[in-house]
Amino acid sequence: MSIKLKIGVLAAQGAFAEHIAALEKLDVEAVPVRLPGELKGLDGLIIPGGESTTISLLMSGYNLFSEIAGLAANDLPVFGTCAGMIMMAKNVQGNTMHTLNLMDITVKRNAFGRQVDSFETELAVPALGREPFPAVFIRAPLIEKCGHSVEVLAQLDDGRIVAAREGKMLAAAFHPELTGDLRFHRYFLDIVKGA
Repeated sequence: MSIKLKIGVLAAQGAFAEHIAALEKLDVEAVPVRLPGELKGLDGLIIPGGESTTISLLMSGYNLFSEIAGLAANDLPVFGTCAGMIMMAKNVQGNTMHTLNLMDITVKRNAFGRQVDSFETELAVPALGREPFPAVFIRAPLIEKCGHSVEVLAQLDDGRIVAAREGKMLAAAFHPELTGDLRFHRYFLDIVKGA
């Protein structure tokens, strides 16, 4: 009998329920994380989309920054989507908000404009296979710059970077949890299993 992976989903704000549902379809124990004590025993953590300033304030208020950063420094795999990607970045253009400083990336918030400028597109993501990935961008950020140890996983047709990996850290500017395609979650679980 194999032991189920236990993946936490930061439930401060945003699309956490959708991530939990996607993980459950992959036969994973998915748990919401709101308090530092709920981080214990996790095999991985997802930081979902939402509003990055609000997520940052809630994480500060519940003392989650140092706990998550400490676990990540001890090899806990982390996957950030949309605002979660912003929270993982070392640098956020034009912003002084507190981030986890987990990935050597510089991100730009709301890179595509306001909510009405949200869009969907098919992305080539070689790490996921030949079939394009249906990416949903909602007030999405993008990666402006990557450090040398960061692997670019996906770019838009114009070359703008929208997904990357650095070791056990995974970031996507879009919302894979809002599609029926589970390949990004499965890819994260493969990172977790290799940890």
